[in-house]
Amino acid sequence: MRVTVDGKPTDLGENATGFELFPEREIIAMFRNDQQEDLARELQDGDVVRAIRVDSAEGLQILRHSVAHIAAQAVQDLFEAKLGIGPPIEDGFYYDFMTESPLTEEDLPKIQKRMKEIVKANQRFTRRVVTEEQAKKEMASEPLKLELLNKRNDNLDEGNVEVDAGELTIYENVDPRTGETKWKDLCKGPHVPNTRIADKGFALTRVSAAYWLGNQDNQSLQRVYGTAWPDAESLDAYKQRLEEAARRDHRRLGQELDLFSFPTEIGSGLAVFHPKGGIIRQVMEDYSRRKHLEAGYEFVYSPHISKQNLFEISGHLQWYSDGMFPPMQIDAEYGEDGELKKQGQNYYLKPMNCPFHILIYKSRSRSYRELPLRMFEFGSVYRYEKSGVVHGLTRVRGMTQDDAHLFVTKENLEEEIEKVLKFVLDLLRDYGLDDFYLELSTRDGGDKFVGDEKAWSVATETLQRVAEGTGLELVPDPGGAAFYGPKISVQAKDAIGRTWQMSTIQLDFNLPERFDLEYVGSDGEKHRPIMLHRALFGSIERFFGVLTEHYAGHFPPWLAPVQVVCVPITEDQVEYLEEFAKTLRSKGIRVDIDATDERMQKKIRNHTLAKVPFIVIAGETDAQSGAVSFRFRDGTQRNGIELDTAVEEILDAVESRKQV
Repeated sequence: MRVTVDGKPTDLGENATGFELFPEREIIAMFRNDQQEDLARELQDGDVVRAIRVDSAEGLQILRHSVAHIAAQAVQDLFEAKLGIGPPIEDGFYYDFMTESPLTEEDLPKIQKRMKEIVKANQRFTRRVVTEEQAKKEMASEPLKLELLNKRNDNLDEGNVEVDAGELTIYENVDPRTGETKWKDLCKGPHVPNTRIADKGFALTRVSAAYWLGNQDNQSLQRVYGTAWPDAESLDAYKQRLEEAARRDHRRLGQELDLFSFPTEIGSGLAVFHPKGGIIRQVMEDYSRRKHLEAGYEFVYSPHISKQNLFEISGHLQWYSDGMFPPMQIDAEYGEDGELKKQGQNYYLKPMNCPFHILIYKSRSRSYRELPLRMFEFGSVYRYEKSGVVHGLTRVRGMTQDDAHLFVTKENLEEEIEKVLKFVLDLLRDYGLDDFYLELSTRDGGDKFVGDEKAWSVATETLQRVAEGTGLELVPDPGGAAFYGPKISVQAKDAIGRTWQMSTIQLDFNLPERFDLEYVGSDGEKHRPIMLHRALFGSIERFFGVLTEHYAGHFPPWLAPVQVVCVPITEDQVEYLEEFAKTLRSKGIRVDIDATDERMQKKIRNHTLAKVPFIVIAGETDAQSGAVSFRFRDGTQRNGIELDTAVEEILDAVESRKQV
């Protein structure tokens, strides 16, 4: 038979498998006619085949899911445990178990030791097709697996790692010497050829409680998390990244640097910013305001709540109600006898600013000469995030969006998207992020989207054309669109290589239709505008958290809450440094003087830990010669800097937004 391998025709014998094509250990699976499959699968004449390397994105997913099976086998070897599911996740995997008693962190070394024994045994992952009746018989002792099988025909688990509407398969871990099945699991696969491929590149990381299929109304389970990589070196590098990420965790830095907190009296996911955090936030917002004014945006303001009807028209109550706080019923009127005289109305905290900006547009007639009309607001919105996903500033319930909505004509649509995308990328660079790729989120044909497919197609093609014009990598995201239109997301990498979703640009033909928006064109006729939704930071809170981790709390001078601390060696230099500080303050620099009785080295240590960009030191010789010394966070020091030069260098560092 003849198959095509990476575009090249290749002749093979009868009953050949992927192993004949890809004997290299680094290749663990294959694409056959665009479907991921095990290397042990038999090939057919005319197949188109591609290798899946273990270090590719697809290969890592397969490796991690395979190691999840090894972990599950180890747990069942050691404990009385019933199987849940074990999918791969970002950088690792988990597996859920129903156990008689909770698993603890102390159990992890025992489980990992057993996993190493399974790996060393070089067990084969063997795929077997079964009927639904056979699967239920073989999984009779696994109640959660039976539940998946029983729900299969309801399409409740489509896309699950265990079952979907397609072929049912069981994967067995088989002893290569005896052929004995050591363990098995209901699974779609594919998997690596054998357990030995995992070798030294895996580790268990933690245990936690979980709910079956993520539903709090379901059975409480025990979840074992782990990570898996192609080799020990990659695993070590991952552990180092975790340590660095922990060092940069904005929740810890926020407390250490006195920037923000989450008082329990207020509630989960609701932050307060302290004075130092308030300064950083003010500088961020002020700079953004200035840039928006320069780019032709107009500032608007809107209330925090609205009557229900607004969100019915916009579609949020139909498509986004799960993310909204419950309504408040007010304005009901009762007589003295308690009889209801006037029905109350439901008011909602706003989850989005767009319906309010639409009403501003609609407040009077509009001409094509006014378009594009660019509205901008730092608008507070509220979203009911479940407690399990609330995370510091990066996932909150109350947030302020730097939200813009642009109303444009068909004629200036593409040009305006180009301007918006350039504006977004340039402004993110100003804040110190400069490694980007773009993601194009589109509809997938499901029923969670509004509007006709033709309008969606035009919108998607326009966004794709503009995105490709930037020269940045463009990654597809099928099904990730907002309910009213496709979007471009700017994905930015931070200082340690993690990717954060930043700005989004969403193209919307539907809300102008729902709100019956119009403008009078040059032909004197009425036309429908097109709407662009654009959040540059996403939210101020989230962007604050991202920048804190990007800079590890060492904010560049322009953002730092305290830009300069003056430290006199003795009290005789206090007055001298006060004059220097007065000069800096007159030029807008945020400066403190440490005239406390602490020892000199302790002062320097305190301000270094506080991550102040410039520690300015002066002793008797400095005061006599009109100079100061700069002490930097890496421990280096420059002495004998003339006062005028010191002021110029500090101002230059602030104005250029560079790090010191």
